[in-house]
Amino acid sequence: MASNARIPSAPASGNSLGLRERARGALLGLAVGDALGAPAENMKPSEIRARWGRITGYVAEHPAGTDDTEYAILSGLLLARHGSALTPAQVGAAWHEWIADRAEGRFRGAGFSERGTLENLRRGLAAPVSAQHRHAWSDGLAMRAAPHGVFAAGRPAEAARLAAIDGSVSHDGEGIYGGQAVAAGVAAAMAGAPVVTVVATALALVPEDSWTARSLRRAVTAAHRGEHAVRSAVVIGGYPWTDLAPEAVALAFGAYAAADGDFEQTVLTAVNMGRDADTTAAVAGALAGATRGAAAIPEDWAAAIGPARGSCLPAMAGHHVLDIADLLTSAPAGNTTETPS
Repeated sequence: MASNARIPSAPASGNSLGLRERARGALLGLAVGDALGAPAENMKPSEIRARWGRITGYVAEHPAGTDDTEYAILSGLLLARHGSALTPAQVGAAWHEWIADRAEGRFRGAGFSERGTLENLRRGLAAPVSAQHRHAWSDGLAMRAAPHGVFAAGRPAEAARLAAIDGSVSHDGEGIYGGQAVAAGVAAAMAGAPVVTVVATALALVPEDSWTARSLRRAVTAAHRGEHAVRSAVVIGGYPWTDLAPEAVALAFGAYAAADGDFEQTVLTAVNMGRDADTTAAVAGALAGATRGAAAIPEDWAAAIGPARGSCLPAMAGHHVLDIADLLTSAPAGNTTETPS
């Protein structure tokens, strides 16, 4: 069951930034973190150092968001279309409309959890049975959960509820918990909560005896000792899969806590820890972006983020994360709205 810890209230003075500024910070921060981390995905810190030294900015010639950004756009469009009335059936229908029933791009639908989901959907299975595959514990929901926190700003329990509905098509168990932690944390940050409250909020909305919660606690406890300590506290040495939701989410929150929410240091800490670096930096960037606002993102990093290329999800091509942020902060919280196709 979820922790009984009370979710602390954010001090009123912490909400001096406007909702739109925080929303833009969260989703642009996600895309920036994704683009910064993509070249370091699946690498060890020693491999990163051998190739680039310490990563301090973009190392790709043409930086761009990956599946993390494009799936986050998909989730944002879902929320703009259905709001708090979102149902698992609507999520499944959107996956059919935007992915499963279309010709796929060269990346063919992203990671293992998405591949397994698409295979099940094409076999006629629906949520939650469509999430019954071998990678339901992945960070594929966590990478697309930030829009739920943006939409449900200041309402972390609602953000976590919506993330679970979104995730029901593709994830189960720890995969759901990871997404709920991210959604709840972003929702708290959107209301001006300090870093310690953002972390406490995420922990309060996942089962306290879950792998996700245990990893999160270890990461933030080690955060004051820096990124090496965070990584050592969380990563299972020798385990081949880097997209474990409990690990990726904990590394992201650990980076956020270690940097005390500073945007630049948060995402660079996540990137230089390696593992599933695009996802950990995307989640960390969403948390720090919601905390500090879009203006905290270095201008050259922000300027490199254009509309989604559709390299993973062709249907998302042309959508910009800033447009999604604006949609989510203008759509009524319970009403159905139409979105671009």
